[in-house]
Amino acid sequence: MIHTGSRGFGHQVCGDYAASMIKLMSKFGINMPDRQLACVPVKSEEGEAYLGAMRAAANYAWCNRQVIMHLTRGVFEEVFGASAESLGLHLVYDVAHNIGKIENYEIKGKLRALCVHRKGATRALGPGHKDLPVKYRRTGQPVIIPGDMGTCSYLLSGTKEARETFNSTCHGAGRLMSRTLAKKITRGRSIVRELADKGIIVRYTGRDTLGEEASDAYKDVTNVVDIVQNAGLSKKVAKMRPIGVIKG
Repeated sequence: MIHTGSRGFGHQVCGDYAASMIKLMSKFGINMPDRQLACVPVKSEEGEAYLGAMRAAANYAWCNRQVIMHLTRGVFEEVFGASAESLGLHLVYDVAHNIGKIENYEIKGKLRALCVHRKGATRALGPGHKDLPVKYRRTGQPVIIPGDMGTCSYLLSGTKEARETFNSTCHGAGRLMSRTLAKKITRGRSIVRELADKGIIVRYTGRDTLGEEASDAYKDVTNVVDIVQNAGLSKKVAKMRPIGVIKG
């Protein structure tokens, strides 16, 4: 599983446009209870500018994951002396979890194009959806749910019931505490040894980086996935146990 986005680029796009939209909402007669929900009409000049910047960040993220995947496959080929194809190292699915997508939904009996912005959520298209590749049209979209580096992660598939949440499901376990607090509570502990005791090898850059991602900092991903499945938003396909973790 390769997990990376557009890094600081996407963060700056979000920060810059959110700040400008807070000032622009009154222009469009929009009132929101929370400044983080700042928005402007999609078809406005300002809305189109944001979508353009967001798409540029998304393109960077897609390329970033492709390059990392290519380099990873190269390492496996070198170590095992076999081609990536013969080792079964093919892309299952690549999906964003913080992006606005223009999608069609039936609203009050009429089909309308909506901008669905999934933040901390990911798309979960159900079986038969026309936007799915033919390969997954019968099963529903693969939904990748990362847990934490010390427990497990899951592969799920989208369901038709997820239309109730605009074809969305959770993106991951979710944090229980901030990165700052996680670093504080793990100070003095050997996360490397704790993972090794579970049979997990870890490589990382910077001690703080490892503390930020300690298992303590995250919710129990199994509980989260059970809730998602019981709600009918996606269904479990496979549970994956980590054996090696690289945190950059």
